[in-house]
Amino acid sequence: MRIALAGAGAFGEKHLDGLKNIDGVTVTSLVGRRLDATQAIADKYGIGHATTELADTLARDDVDAVILCTPTQMHAAQAIACMEAGKHVQVEIPLADSWADAQAVLAKQQETGLVCMVGHTRRFNPSHQYVHNLITAGDLNIQQMDVQTYFFRRKNINAKGEARSWTDHLLWHHAAHTVDLFAYQAGPIVFAHAMQGPIHPELGIAMDMSIQLKSESGAICTLSLSFNNDGPLGTFFRYIGDTGTYIARYDDLVNGKEEPIDVSKVDVSMNGIELQDREFIGAIRDSREPNSSVAKVFDCYRVLGELEQQLDASTSQ
Repeated sequence: MRIALAGAGAFGEKHLDGLKNIDGVTVTSLVGRRLDATQAIADKYGIGHATTELADTLARDDVDAVILCTPTQMHAAQAIACMEAGKHVQVEIPLADSWADAQAVLAKQQETGLVCMVGHTRRFNPSHQYVHNLITAGDLNIQQMDVQTYFFRRKNINAKGEARSWTDHLLWHHAAHTVDLFAYQAGPIVFAHAMQGPIHPELGIAMDMSIQLKSESGAICTLSLSFNNDGPLGTFFRYIGDTGTYIARYDDLVNGKEEPIDVSKVDVSMNGIELQDREFIGAIRDSREPNSSVAKVFDCYRVLGELEQQLDASTSQ
């Protein structure tokens, strides 16, 4: 399996680290914004081709599939371009930053029949897999999810502390993780409501947001998001169920009493990104639809589109 990766930033390197652990996979091309920095990463990982143009990579015959870790605003158009070039594609979360663009990506996948997967990593983290296995076995029903997504990001920088060329977004990027995960664990979402705080004068985005969701099972979810939080960073999920409480912190899991739960045997790795990439490659090899295919996560973007309309209406009043 010959993979190209576009977006040689902080998250792109996480994928490259995960791909190293998967048998029969070679990264043949790397796409980045600046050629010097991209070539340095290519040299570090032994990648033979580096470029600043995705079109150059898509024209190569030694690329079977592409992983997109590019800025959010590029995801939909680039995913479509990959499929038009006959390449399978995994696009990092979010699929798009509008409902219309999400619909266009799904239409192209259905037209081509290629694997198009979205990087909804929470479906693959061993912590969330453990809870999902309890749910599918009938041993747990979610009553409520309480989720905090907190960063300290008052300037436009990435996870490595470097300046970003694009602006991140609480709704279309960070909320997408939880909106999809809640539906995955508790059933289709039938109600959604959002409020946002003041708009940052320079970044032009809301730095704080609150979202409430309800699934058809009756379960509810409360999601708090902030770029203003000067404290523990990341996303913390509390599952409150009818038979237990679980707190997930990325790949780690504890119960409601903060007692650790061993999730090391849940899957072949403890690295959610690696497991995500294994699913992408496995789906291509097996000619099957992957978990977190564009079709399976599609409803998340319907909900985000509805929430955006609510927020736009509230700010215009």
